[in-house]
Amino acid sequence: MYPVLLICVYLNLFYGSTKSDENNCGLSRQVLKHAFVSMNIKKSGFHRELVTTVEFSPEAPNRLRILLSYRFPSGLYIDPYQLAPQKEDQDVQVLLNSAIDVETPAHMSAGFTALVYMSLVGKKLKFPILIHGRYHKPSLTEENFQFVQIELPKLMFKADNCIPVHLLPPHNIVDAPCTAVNISMCQWLNIQNLQEHRHVTLEMPLGDESVVNSVCAGTLLVTLLCCVVLSRRILKNGQC
Repeated sequence: MYPVLLICVYLNLFYGSTKSDENNCGLSRQVLKHAFVSMNIKKSGFHRELVTTVEFSPEAPNRLRILLSYRFPSGLYIDPYQLAPQKEDQDVQVLLNSAIDVETPAHMSAGFTALVYMSLVGKKLKFPILIHGRYHKPSLTEENFQFVQIELPKLMFKADNCIPVHLLPPHNIVDAPCTAVNISMCQWLNIQNLQEHRHVTLEMPLGDESVVNSVCAGTLLVTLLCCVVLSRRILKNGQC
């Protein structure tokens, strides 16, 4: 009788834990505690590359969908035509919450949100985004640069039908589009308190408004001189 009882207890524990793993999508306090997001900037000037690195603990499952939610300030823009994955086998989708006008200056623009969807492959992800600085209002002071901050993106896991969503404070559930092409809403588990430093800072060069009048006058003078020279050359050669 005892061997039969032990077998029943073992089967119950085995299948119960398997069912729990299926229901919780492989999420655990250990996995979420060691999730880490960082950003760094490459290149210089108005055209930069923002590289986001997402790292997970060895216990992290390999079957979760990842969502990074960026909030970009008005001083930057992303060219939608440059959002294709860097590798052909990279499963990445990007959804912007508004149309992007690449010509509008910073003081006439609004911030925007970019949702980046990707699959967890291995325990470390790196995703580059080409970002561009907008032209800012010329400075009336001696300031030569405008500082633009990019906040750390929110890291979210696909959380539908996952049990731990109410067992893992301070993490919470948020609604976001399911994919970049299917904008119906799904539940995602938002991972909070990823690291201490929550932004990177860029320096955007500024013009000097005190020289606007002299620059305009010089430009007009050079334009008039060029028109006079060209007109005389045309009249002299009889090609008017």
